Amino acid sequence: MADFIGAVDLGTTSTRFMIFDHDGREVAKHQLEHEQILPRAGWVEHNPLEIWERAQTVIGSALTKARLSLTDLAAIGVTNQRETTILWDRHTGRPVHNAIVWQDTRTDAIAAALAADGRGAVIRDKAGLPPATYFSGAKIQWLLEHVDGLRAGAERGDILFGTPDTWMIWNLTGGPDGGVHATDVTNASRTMLMNLQTLDWDEELLSFFGVPRAMLPQIRPSSDPAAYGVATALYGGQVRLTGVLGDQQAATVGQVCFEAGEAKNTYGTGNFLLLNTGTEIVHSRNGLLTTVAYQLGDAAPVYALEGSIAVTGSAVQWLRDQLGIISGAAEVETLARQVEDTAGAYFVPAFSGLFAPYWRSDARGAIVGLSRYTTNAHLARATLEAICYQSKDVADAMSADSGVALDVLKVDGGVTANELCMQLQADILGVPVAKPVVAETTALGAGYAAGLAVGFWSSTQELRANWAQARVWDPTWTPEQREAGYAGWRKAVGRTLDWVDVGR
Repeated sequence: MADFIGAVDLGTTSTRFMIFDHDGREVAKHQLEHEQILPRAGWVEHNPLEIWERAQTVIGSALTKARLSLTDLAAIGVTNQRETTILWDRHTGRPVHNAIVWQDTRTDAIAAALAADGRGAVIRDKAGLPPATYFSGAKIQWLLEHVDGLRAGAERGDILFGTPDTWMIWNLTGGPDGGVHATDVTNASRTMLMNLQTLDWDEELLSFFGVPRAMLPQIRPSSDPAAYGVATALYGGQVRLTGVLGDQQAATVGQVCFEAGEAKNTYGTGNFLLLNTGTEIVHSRNGLLTTVAYQLGDAAPVYALEGSIAVTGSAVQWLRDQLGIISGAAEVETLARQVEDTAGAYFVPAFSGLFAPYWRSDARGAIVGLSRYTTNAHLARATLEAICYQSKDVADAMSADSGVALDVLKVDGGVTANELCMQLQADILGVPVAKPVVAETTALGAGYAAGLAVGFWSSTQELRANWAQARVWDPTWTPEQREAGYAGWRKAVGRTLDWVDVGR
């Protein structure tokens, strides 16, 4: 058998390819950013062709760095930004519009109408999701209503829908020349169109959005021994594609959270805290999502509660790109360390409204508590605290839903390189924060799913043996500090609400 596993990671701001050995250690990777297209306030788009081109480049570059070929890979997995919506022509392979990114809020009127007329309750019951701009169903509806001639093509099956995993699978396996049109249960569970119990597209939910079934991909297990297909569009070689997971579910697998009650928090463009609830579908009473965590082959699906936060790492990117107070993401820690606290300033980065546990599309970002004493260093520190306070909002809701108090938080993702941020997270939560040796667990989880399907790893227990702790941050704040800081945060959140008239 080949000695390595590959994983394509289609993130919100970049695409990368990583190669892992049997111990789950990184052998090589290559990563490239792609353009963030912002046509107007609240709109966020990507160029699907650019993402496909980036994927081909990073795969080739990582293989070259490792001095490997495709034949050295037992299989590859794909993980992706989940709700981002792409529609393309089956015959030409050309997208009919830019991808509408998960952060995009143009569908706020659609979501508000669903919430107001009772359909929202059906969506919550069947799909486990609130009617929100976040998810794919409303984005498909918007495109069908705003691109001339699209609906007729969709009804014929000439126009295909997919999240970035589906777009990548289709292109890797031949594109217009026989490409496989498929997704996995985790990505399908983020559309508002899939029934959590049947793991199939639901006719009633499709009717809410006017989405033709003919344009939808086949739903498959996350780890599929039958394989999604063979990737033939790479450097004259072939490799089986056997694992697909939405990015946050992939990180859950990468963090080996295979038992009910185990949780992880990924710090990327946004933050995503997932709690494994086993084979039981747990409906949230506190603003969380019910989602599929993973399905391994023919085994029963495993579900999760999720708290999704729209803007965390991208708030640091905003400091760099829009304000210009740092030239690179790593500088935010150096700047924030120049001060002991935020001097009473709070930054609530509700650029796309507030996600869990608030679900307020009318919210917009705010910086409050400013005085003449406030400096860019205080704002940098407030940005890091905002990442951590939003995670506390979700952790508290998760404990309320599950009845299980968090005793340690497993963390991963790019922001975990910021040691001050991780210390602040421990201080604000009041529990230890543990980081694994392989912090980029999203790609690792996709690799694990692919490897389990082909016998590269024999079981999830074998994967547990790969997990190793790199660092732990213990809380240092007093309970009084923690309570006072969080009270200020909740007050700041209140200032962001009712800013936008939804639907206008």
